[in-house]
Amino acid sequence: MSDEKKPSENAAKSENSQPDDAAKGENKPPESAAKSENDQPDSAVKPENTDIVGKKVFFVFPTAYVQNQVVAELVQHEYEIYISKNSKKLTHALKKYSDSIVFVNIDEAMREPEWEKWIHTLMSTLPDVKVGVFSSNSDDKIREKYLDTLRVKCGYYNSKVDMSKITVQILEVLEEMNVKGRRKYLRANTQSESVATINIPAGSGFLKGAIRDVSVVGVSCTFEGEIDLHKNELVKDLQIRLQTMLLKVEAVVFGSRLDGNEKVFVLIFTQRVDSEVKVKIRKYIQQSLQHKMEHEIN
Repeated sequence: MSDEKKPSENAAKSENSQPDDAAKGENKPPESAAKSENDQPDSAVKPENTDIVGKKVFFVFPTAYVQNQVVAELVQHEYEIYISKNSKKLTHALKKYSDSIVFVNIDEAMREPEWEKWIHTLMSTLPDVKVGVFSSNSDDKIREKYLDTLRVKCGYYNSKVDMSKITVQILEVLEEMNVKGRRKYLRANTQSESVATINIPAGSGFLKGAIRDVSVVGVSCTFEGEIDLHKNELVKDLQIRLQTMLLKVEAVVFGSRLDGNEKVFVLIFTQRVDSEVKVKIRKYIQQSLQHKMEHEIN
C-alpha cells in the first residue's frame, strides 16, 4: 500500500477542471487587469474576493520531478501555482494570502522536526491556510504524525510514487476545496511587459500591437496605428509573441473601448486554435505570475 492519503471520493474528477473552449459559450473577455494579480491587503484576514478569483497554491521546495510532473499538470488545469524556496518569506506572504493551499517538501532545506514545527506554527497562526506534505520517507509513524496529529488537510504524498497518480489525487483535493472559486481561466496582466505583442494582418503586411492581458480565451490589446475592426469580425493569421514564443491564432472581435487616447480591442480565440497553443499560453501565464510574486516568496 502506498503512503499517499487519498482525498474524499466525492471530489470531482480531474477532467472537470479542463477549461471549455472559448467558442462554446465561455467567451468571457480578458479584463484590463489580471484577476490573479497580487493586490490584496497585507493582513491575515481572508481576502474577500478569493471565492470569485480563486486561491493561490504554493509548492515549497518541490523536487524537480514534482515540479515537472505535478506542477506542470496543475498549470494546465488553470490553477494559480507558485514555487517558493524561502520558507521565511513565504510565511510572511501567507499573511496576505491567508486562505492559500501549501504543499511542503519536508525532505529539503530543513530537518523534518523543523518542518513539523514550521507547519504547526503556520496552521496555528493562519488556520485558513491548508497544508499538504511531500516526502520520500515511507515511515508510517511520520505519515501518521502529519495526517493524524498535525491533521494536515491536503494529504501526505510519497514522492517516490508514480507522479501521475499523485497528480490525480491533488486535482481531486483542489476541486473539492473549490480552489478556483468562480474563475474558469487565469489571466496575466502584460501591460508592463514589452515581450507580449501582437501582429494583425493589415494591407500587404502586419500592424504591430501591445497585449494588455492574456488568457487561453483571448487577449485585450492596442495597436500602434489606426485599424478598423468590427464586433464579431473574424481575424485570421494573428501572430502573438509571448517572450520567445511566437503563436499563430485566429480570433473574433468581441468589442472595443477607449482608454484615454488608446482604443483597446478584445479578441476572443476561436475553437480552431491549436491545443498546443493553449498549453504554451498557460505556461507563459504561470511564469508571468511567478515573476511578479518572486520578491514576496523567494
